[in-house]
Amino acid sequence: MGRPPDPARREATLARATDYVLAHGLAGLSLRPLAAALDTSPRMLLYDFGSKQELVSAVLAEARRRGAMRLAGLPPAQAASPEEHLRGIWSWMSAPERAPFVRLFFEVHADGLVHPENYPHQAEAITDWFDTLGAVFHDVTAGPNDTVTPTLVMAVIRGLLFDLTTTGDRHRTDRALDRFCELLSPALRPPRPAGT
Repeated sequence: MGRPPDPARREATLARATDYVLAHGLAGLSLRPLAAALDTSPRMLLYDFGSKQELVSAVLAEARRRGAMRLAGLPPAQAASPEEHLRGIWSWMSAPERAPFVRLFFEVHADGLVHPENYPHQAEAITDWFDTLGAVFHDVTAGPNDTVTPTLVMAVIRGLLFDLTTTGDRHRTDRALDRFCELLSPALRPPRPAGT
């Protein structure tokens, strides 16, 4: 019976593999150059992760975990108006240092359209936002189980991120986000008392 995988080594390898994938993407990823970049061997990668697909799944989960940790550093929704909070989310997600995460997000979703079997948890990258966005925009949701409003907000952010990543036009995409906030504003304002 062989030795069980070393959890500490696996964790360190996963961190470095995630850095590598964020820098180089998943397209054409093969174990031999990845192992060389990590100063290990393809055999050890398979020993620690079982298969290339399990390694990729672990890398994507780690990338999501890192993103969630950084998102947790944003000011809480109650500390700002919904429009300010939406601008904060956009500013955070569209920052140049987040570009590797954004590119990986779109790469995974594009490949997942062709090979959905390789990404069984792909939908979580979208639905994980429902609770956060539902709390921010509770004034315009249809109740605690409303997923339509978060879907709309995330679709706008995702579309603008795709536009920014493709065109590099920061000014136009920032202005488009501002326009979306303006469109939301009437719905987010409390109703005026009667007779005013």
